Amino acid sequence: MEWKEKFDSYRVMLEEALPHFLPAAEGPQKRVAEAMAYSLLSGGKRIRGVLLLAMCDQCGGDLRGALPFAAAVEMVHAYSLIHDDLPCMDDDDLRRGKPSCHIAFDEATALLAGDALLTHAFDVMVESYYDGALPAEVSLRAVHALSEAAGVGGMIGGQQIDVEEAGKPMEAALLETVHSLKTGRLIRAAAKIGCIAAGASDDVILQADRYAEKIGLAFQIVDDILDATRTSEELGKSSSDLENNKTTYITLYGEEAAREKVQQLVLEADLAIKGNVLDCDFLYQFADELAKRNQ
Repeated sequence: MEWKEKFDSYRVMLEEALPHFLPAAEGPQKRVAEAMAYSLLSGGKRIRGVLLLAMCDQCGGDLRGALPFAAAVEMVHAYSLIHDDLPCMDDDDLRRGKPSCHIAFDEATALLAGDALLTHAFDVMVESYYDGALPAEVSLRAVHALSEAAGVGGMIGGQQIDVEEAGKPMEAALLETVHSLKTGRLIRAAAKIGCIAAGASDDVILQADRYAEKIGLAFQIVDDILDATRTSEELGKSSSDLENNKTTYITLYGEEAAREKVQQLVLEADLAIKGNVLDCDFLYQFADELAKRNQ
């Protein structure tokens, strides 16, 4: 199977499953459920969910059993985008070519929808045990990996530093810390959870983590490059870094050096999985495609 065909097969499986994991939009509180669906089901590349399924598949796991975990990871990602776009954060009105959640609904509903997606993600993961799809230990390890990635030592911590440093020049080491927490931790969690769902050994989980750490940083550097070189219409979101005086890999190193850093990280990602159970063309090309993406 060609790489794109395989990627699309994972993505379609996930897209078809996502609506079934959402709460029903009913009762007097239905507006927040509608906002959750609006943000979660608005498209996107599904890179994190696909990576989770690909890792599980490569480790010989059951993709159907891993689907709730992939859905949960995408919910946490959607929550983070809702909150990133809020006026108190990046104040962006556009996401994936559509009005941001707080524009389509209102700021309070968007805030609650993000909270609800984060909370509901863990409910979906735990149900995989109650439904008999996975052992309790697997569900527990997966929940732990995602909660670590989403918390103060991960996405929330990265966002806090980003908010505090907004408009200030940032040292390279601190910029990498922000990206590794705010963006990289969820990508790493997705890779690890895919292996956990398949019952992989700790060594394999560690190799998946190293691979994902490299592609996570590469992904963010490419984001910086695109933000500096593409219009909002091309990106489907506001290209706001320069407007907000944010330090990026472009402002620190320039475009050419940033692109060289991406290629180095892809090479390091490839080396992380070479010669072990994760050694496969799909994961090599996955890293390459992230480096070459144009939106």
